[in-house]
Amino acid sequence: MKTFSAKPAEVTKKWVLIDASGLVVGRLATLVAMRLRGKHLPTYTPHVDCGDNVIIINAAKVVFTGRKRDDKVYYNHTGYIGGIKQRTAKSILEGRFPERVIEKAVERMIPRGPLGRVQLGNLRVYAGAEHPHEAQQPEVINVGAMNRKNMRAA
Repeated sequence: MKTFSAKPAEVTKKWVLIDASGLVVGRLATLVAMRLRGKHLPTYTPHVDCGDNVIIINAAKVVFTGRKRDDKVYYNHTGYIGGIKQRTAKSILEGRFPERVIEKAVERMIPRGPLGRVQLGNLRVYAGAEHPHEAQQPEVINVGAMNRKNMRAA
């Protein structure tokens, strides 16, 4: 029996919609990263983009467990000497682009490289409840019902 290897032309990509309100960030990110890579499929092939297109709405309403909302720090560097900047998760969620918390969590769970960048391009995150992808007829996935630990009261 030969090992199955999917070709890019054989892959059929689905559209998936996830409502992130009240979901724990890390648990949501692991599920989304798995879907983007295609590891939930029996035809998973490591060197082919066989994952789904994922739409996340209500990204501003995600929650952290414990004290992570106040204590978790995101760092970035300007490129200049001594130019390291830091922001807490709370300041990002209350700021202008709260969807970046989920984007960064998922980005850090996907392998770095050309294929990882393509797979990350299949992720669309929106802070509110509206999204412009109704024409794709996305399948709704209830992540909160999968495990009781996935949901947290805000």
